[in-house]
Amino acid sequence: MHALRAVFAPTCSPFREKPFLLERLMLIESGSPVAADTRVGISLTINGQHRELQVAPWTTLLDLLRETLDLTGTKKGCDHGQCGACTVLVDGVRVNSCLALAVMKDGAEVTTVEGLAGLSNGGAGSNGLHPMQAAFVEHDAFQCGYCTPGQLCSSVGMMNEGHAHSRDEIREAMSGNICRCGAYTNIVDAIEDVMAQDGAAQDLGAAR
Repeated sequence: MHALRAVFAPTCSPFREKPFLLERLMLIESGSPVAADTRVGISLTINGQHRELQVAPWTTLLDLLRETLDLTGTKKGCDHGQCGACTVLVDGVRVNSCLALAVMKDGAEVTTVEGLAGLSNGGAGSNGLHPMQAAFVEHDAFQCGYCTPGQLCSSVGMMNEGHAHSRDEIREAMSGNICRCGAYTNIVDAIEDVMAQDGAAQDLGAAR
């Protein structure tokens, strides 16, 4: 009964700025009728493209990406935030998009696997891929590929966090992304490769 009230507290910044969002969510929680055609205007930058969108207040970021914007690289797996297949980057931070309401990301910058190459320093490589994507190919870090978009976004987000420096730390930091094919060793190899390249690039920059 009070789950939404606890999660979407008025102190959360989106509701301080746009209290009508909380009001509409509370209507959903209370069971009061909400018109099926209710829409909320939000603004997102998705893979570098600014978008003005009208969404139902209960629309998840995952459903907005897949169903409305046809960005189907982001996968719907468990729909409970447990498998990581839906991971995207929101303002550079990895997020399970199946658990995020689109209205709560108003004004954010969202990167999906389709826009990942544009995040690399200097843009995509000669093969058009982000270094992490290229490393996944090089190390055969995917099999069926269903979890791969989430694995890629999560690994880039993990590198942004800067907390993982060993194989064990990488495994721990990536533990929220499940690979049912069992390509974990190759995934860690790929991430280690990119981290080593990134470290070498930083060392070179410091030397200059």
